[in-house]
Amino acid sequence: KAFLVTRVGDVMFMIGLFILFTELHTLNYELVWSALDTADKTMMAFAAFFLFGGAIGKSAQFPLHDWLPDAMEGPTTVSALIHAATMVNAGVYLVARSFPIIATSAEVSLFVAAIGGITAFVAATMALCAPKIKGVLAYSTVSQLGYMMTAVAAGGYTAGVFHLFTHAFFKAL
Repeated sequence: KAFLVTRVGDVMFMIGLFILFTELHTLNYELVWSALDTADKTMMAFAAFFLFGGAIGKSAQFPLHDWLPDAMEGPTTVSALIHAATMVNAGVYLVARSFPIIATSAEVSLFVAAIGGITAFVAATMALCAPKIKGVLAYSTVSQLGYMMTAVAAGGYTAGVFHLFTHAFFKAL
């Protein structure tokens, strides 16, 4: 399940990269940032949307959030390291790192913030009903990732990245 759901995000991420490369002829961060002012805003909005689609799959954001609680069924040490501290944080890091692209479109920024908020609320609500402690931890992770996405998209870049850093530590513990 995790493999299939994250492949959906990977395909969306690839589409975003293809759009960026087609429009800007590079994937170098410095060159992309400098070319954003002259790039086609519509195509940059599509690129930002599809890049965020990759983050949705990796960071278990709504509606692709269902895989993470099932993946937490593994051994505790594995789930703490892979699913709480490293792997799922990659999507938030992607959004934070590609924030200048996302910020070129107010609609995409609003969409990212809305998905993050929905994810935070839905996952926190699901954690209340989880019968096992690992389920509570899994939904807690998803909820915290939603908070991070919302913070980064709403302009609280520093707060979102700081929470990303602290989340890795307290979930691993």
